[in-house]
Amino acid sequence: MLMTATMVMSQTTKKSFTLNDLLGGGSTYWNLQPKYMFTAWWGEQPLELSVDKAECITANGSRGRVLFTTDDLNAILGSKVVRSCTGLTFPYAEQSVVKVQTSKEIILVDFEKKAVTWRAGIPEGASELTWSKDSRALAYCVGSNVFVQTADGQRRQLTSDGNDDIVYGHSVSRDEFGISNGLFWSPDGQRLAFYKKDQSRIPSYPQVDITQRIAATTVDKYPMAGEETEDVSVAVYDCTADKTVWLNNPKPKTDYMTNLSWAPDSKKLYVFELNRDQNFMQIFGYDAATGVKDNEPIIEEKHPKYVEPLNTLVFLPWDATKAIMQTRRDNWNHLWLIDLKKKMYPEWHEADGGGTTCDHVKTTLLTPGEFEVRDFLGFNQKEKTALFIGNVTHPLHHTIHAVKVKSDKVKSEKCKLISAGEGVHSATLSANGSQLFDTYSSPTVTRKVELIQTKDAKSLNLLTAEDPWKDYNAPEITGGSIKAADGVTDLYYRLIKPVNFDASKKYPAVVYVYGGPHAHNIQASRGYYFRGWEIYMAQLGYVIFVLDNRGSQYRGLKFEQATFRHLGDEEMKDQICGVEFLKSLPYVDADRLGVHGWSFGGFMTTNLMCSYPDVFKVGVAGGPVIDWKYYEVMYGERYMDRPDENAEGYASSSLLPKAKNLKGRLQIIFGYNDPTCVPQHTLSFIRACIDAGTQPDLFTYPGDGHNMFGTDQVHLHERITRYFEDYLK
Repeated sequence: MLMTATMVMSQTTKKSFTLNDLLGGGSTYWNLQPKYMFTAWWGEQPLELSVDKAECITANGSRGRVLFTTDDLNAILGSKVVRSCTGLTFPYAEQSVVKVQTSKEIILVDFEKKAVTWRAGIPEGASELTWSKDSRALAYCVGSNVFVQTADGQRRQLTSDGNDDIVYGHSVSRDEFGISNGLFWSPDGQRLAFYKKDQSRIPSYPQVDITQRIAATTVDKYPMAGEETEDVSVAVYDCTADKTVWLNNPKPKTDYMTNLSWAPDSKKLYVFELNRDQNFMQIFGYDAATGVKDNEPIIEEKHPKYVEPLNTLVFLPWDATKAIMQTRRDNWNHLWLIDLKKKMYPEWHEADGGGTTCDHVKTTLLTPGEFEVRDFLGFNQKEKTALFIGNVTHPLHHTIHAVKVKSDKVKSEKCKLISAGEGVHSATLSANGSQLFDTYSSPTVTRKVELIQTKDAKSLNLLTAEDPWKDYNAPEITGGSIKAADGVTDLYYRLIKPVNFDASKKYPAVVYVYGGPHAHNIQASRGYYFRGWEIYMAQLGYVIFVLDNRGSQYRGLKFEQATFRHLGDEEMKDQICGVEFLKSLPYVDADRLGVHGWSFGGFMTTNLMCSYPDVFKVGVAGGPVIDWKYYEVMYGERYMDRPDENAEGYASSSLLPKAKNLKGRLQIIFGYNDPTCVPQHTLSFIRACIDAGTQPDLFTYPGDGHNMFGTDQVHLHERITRYFEDYLK
C-alpha cells in the first residue's frame, strides 16, 4: 500500500525555490509551509487559537463563541501584554481562566469576569521555570542554584553552593535517558523534587570564546567515554515544612537516576536507577518526607547489551495503585500495566528482547504486537482506555490507537485504530480524554486537523491544508524498500528525482545519511519526511537518496542493537546496499555519487568516504564524531561500552586510521563551539589527514554549537550546495 505511493508535485509552473523558502532559518520559509491550526483544550471544550482571538469549536466542527480577543485581554491587563492568543493555555477545566506568561510575569485572567485573579513576577535571571497549577508555586534556577516562589510571592532559596562544578535544578546526564529538565513538582504542588549534579571530577573542555578582545576559554564539563563522570543526587523540598531531604541512594556515584515519577498522593517518588554499564535497571520508591528508600525495587531489567529507560511512570487517574510503564523488554517499546498492590515472588525470567526481567509486582502487557509505541497520550477516563501513537499498521505510519486497561490477561484485547490509518500523527487530549485533536500528514495528504471522539473514533475535519507548493516547480518524491545487508531485514528509503526529470539522462546522486539511534529519516508523512535542502538539490539536477539503516529508530530493540559495540560497521553495509540499488537505476550516474550527513551522519559520511573511497566522489560531513573515545559517557558507553572493555570496537570505529584512505573531495564543517561533538573530533581528523598526506577541506562557524540556526543555517546550506556543484556536477 504505502511503498507504491508516490508524491508527485506539479511541474508545470515557473516558480523555483530558494534556500530561504526551504530552510527553517530562511526569511520566506513560513510563507511556504502548509496552513497550521493552533488548538487548545479548556476542559472538554475544544478551542481554536489565532493571533486575534480564542474561539470555541462546536459539535459540528464550526467555530462558535469567542471567549476573548487579544484586545480583550490587553484591556483587562491595562497594557499591550498579549500579542497573540496562540500558545495560551487553560489550566483549570472548571474555571474560566487563561494563563498568560511573558518573560516577566505569569498571570491568570478570568475571561468571563474580565479580571486578573492572580499574577506573579518572574525573578530577573530566572531559568528552568517550572510552575505548579495546583499550588501556583514557581520553581526556578538562578545560575546553578534553586529557588521557590510561593503563590503569595514569598521567595525561598533552596541551595546556595551552586557553581560550575555543583549544579542544582538543571537537567543531568547530558539529556540522555529521557531527561530534559531538573525541577519536578508533586501533583499537589507542595513538594519539589530537584537534581543535584556534582561534576567536579570532570575536566573542563576548553571551548574558545572569540567575541572578546582577547579570546578566552569557557567552562564545558564534558565527560568522555571511559573517563570520570558526574555524581547525580535527588532532593525533595517540602513547601509546607520548609524542609529539604535527600533521597537516600547508597549506590555508586556513577549510577544514573532518571524518570522521576510522583505518586498521585505526592507522598512517594519513584526513580528509575541505572548502573554505569547501562545494562541493569531498577525502579525504586522513596518516601518523599524522609528520603528513605524502599527495601526492594518494584521492577528490575537486565540486558547483555543495554537497557534504556526513557519514560516516567504514569498512574491511572481512577486507580492510584496502578501505573503505565514503557519498556522494550519484549523487543518493542510497549505499554505495560504495573499493579503496585499485587506483590509477586521475585524471579528472573528470559524476555523476548534478549534480556531478563524480575517483577516484584504484577505486570501486564497492554499493547502486544510487532510495533513500537511512539507516544503515550493519556487516558479516556470514562472508558478506561489508554491512548497512544504507534507504528501498528506499518513501520512508517504512526497512527493513533486505544486499548482497554485491564489488570487481567489482555491477549483478546486489540489496539483499536481511532485515527486515519495512514500518515504520521500528533495529538493532544482533552482533560478527561474523551476527545483529541489529531494533526497529520501523509505522502498524499499535505496536512489535516481532525477532532476525534476517542470512544468510537468519530471524527470531524477541522482543516485540510492546500499544498503551498502548487505554484512551484517541485520534484517527484517516492518511497520504497530494499533488503539490509543481512538479506532479511526490510529497510525503507526516500528517493527524490530531479525537477523536470528526463529518464534518458544520467544524473549525479547524493546520499543523505544519519543512521544512528534515536533518529530516523523516513516516515509516511508529507514527502516521506523530506528535508528542504533535498528539494533544492533536486531543483539543481541531483537525485537524492535517503535510507534508514539498521541501528535507527522505531524498528525495535534488536534492529537498533545490531550495531552494538561496532558503530558504523553494519550501518555502512546497509548504506552500501542502498548505493547498489541507486546504481541500478538507469538514470543515476554511478561515477558521480556524493554523500552528506550531520552529527552521527557526519561520522557516517566521513566513514563512507574513507571506507569506500572508490564509491563516493564527493562528501560533506557536518559536526562529525571521529573517534568514539572522544564522545560523551552516557551515549557512547551505551552503544560502545567503555574503551577499556571494547578496545577492538573503538579501534575499528575510529576514523583516524582511515584518514589515509581518503581519495575523493571531502569537506568537514563544524560549529567552532560545539558542545556535543567537540572540535577535537574534527581537528584530530584534519591532523591525521595532514600526517597521511590526504587533502580534506575544512569550514567552521565561530560562535555556533552543534547545529546552525537562523541565517547561519541558510549560509551553511549554501556552502554545502556549492561544494557539490563545484566537484560533483
